[in-house]
Amino acid sequence: MRKLLLIFMVGLFGLSYAQKIPAALKTGFSKEALKQKLEDEDGKTITIQEILDQHKGKVLVIDFWAGWCRDCLQALPKAEILEKNNPNVDFVFLSLERSKEGFDKSLVRFNMKEKDNYWFASGWKNDFNNYVDLNWIPRYMVIDQKSAIAKYYAISPDDPEIQQTIDKLLK
Repeated sequence: MRKLLLIFMVGLFGLSYAQKIPAALKTGFSKEALKQKLEDEDGKTITIQEILDQHKGKVLVIDFWAGWCRDCLQALPKAEILEKNNPNVDFVFLSLERSKEGFDKSLVRFNMKEKDNYWFASGWKNDFNNYVDLNWIPRYMVIDQKSAIAKYYAISPDDPEIQQTIDKLLK
C-alpha cells in the first residue's frame, strides 16, 4: 500500500511540474523583456536586446538550459545535431544555473565554452522568462532575421517544427 501511495504521489508531483504549452504563442518581445540583463562568461552584463541586435539579419535559435537539468543534458546531443545541420543559423544558450560558479562549471563540463552563452544572474523569475512563459527547461525558440519570434515554443531540439521554421526562414 505504501508503495502504491508513493507511486501516486510521485506521479502527481511530476504532473504538476510538467511543461505546459502557453495559451498565447507570442511573436515579439515586450520592452521590459528586451531590457532583461544577463551575464556572459566574463561576468559582463548584456541585455536581451543587445543579444538580438548581435544576431540581427540571421536566424537565431535560443536554447534555455542548465547543467543540473537532466532533460537538458539528454537534449544536448540533439541540440548539437541541430546546430551542425544548420551552419547558417546562430545559436545562443541561456543558462538557468543557480550560481555563476555553476554556470562556469557547466560550460566546461558539457563542452559549451565555444558557444554563445549567457547566464540569468537574476534567477529563473525575471522579466524575460516571465514574458516568454518559461515554466520548464529545456526550451527552444526560433527568432527570425528581424528579431521577431518565429517559433515560440518547443521542448526538444528534434521537434520537427524547429527545422521546418528554420527552413522556411532561410528560403
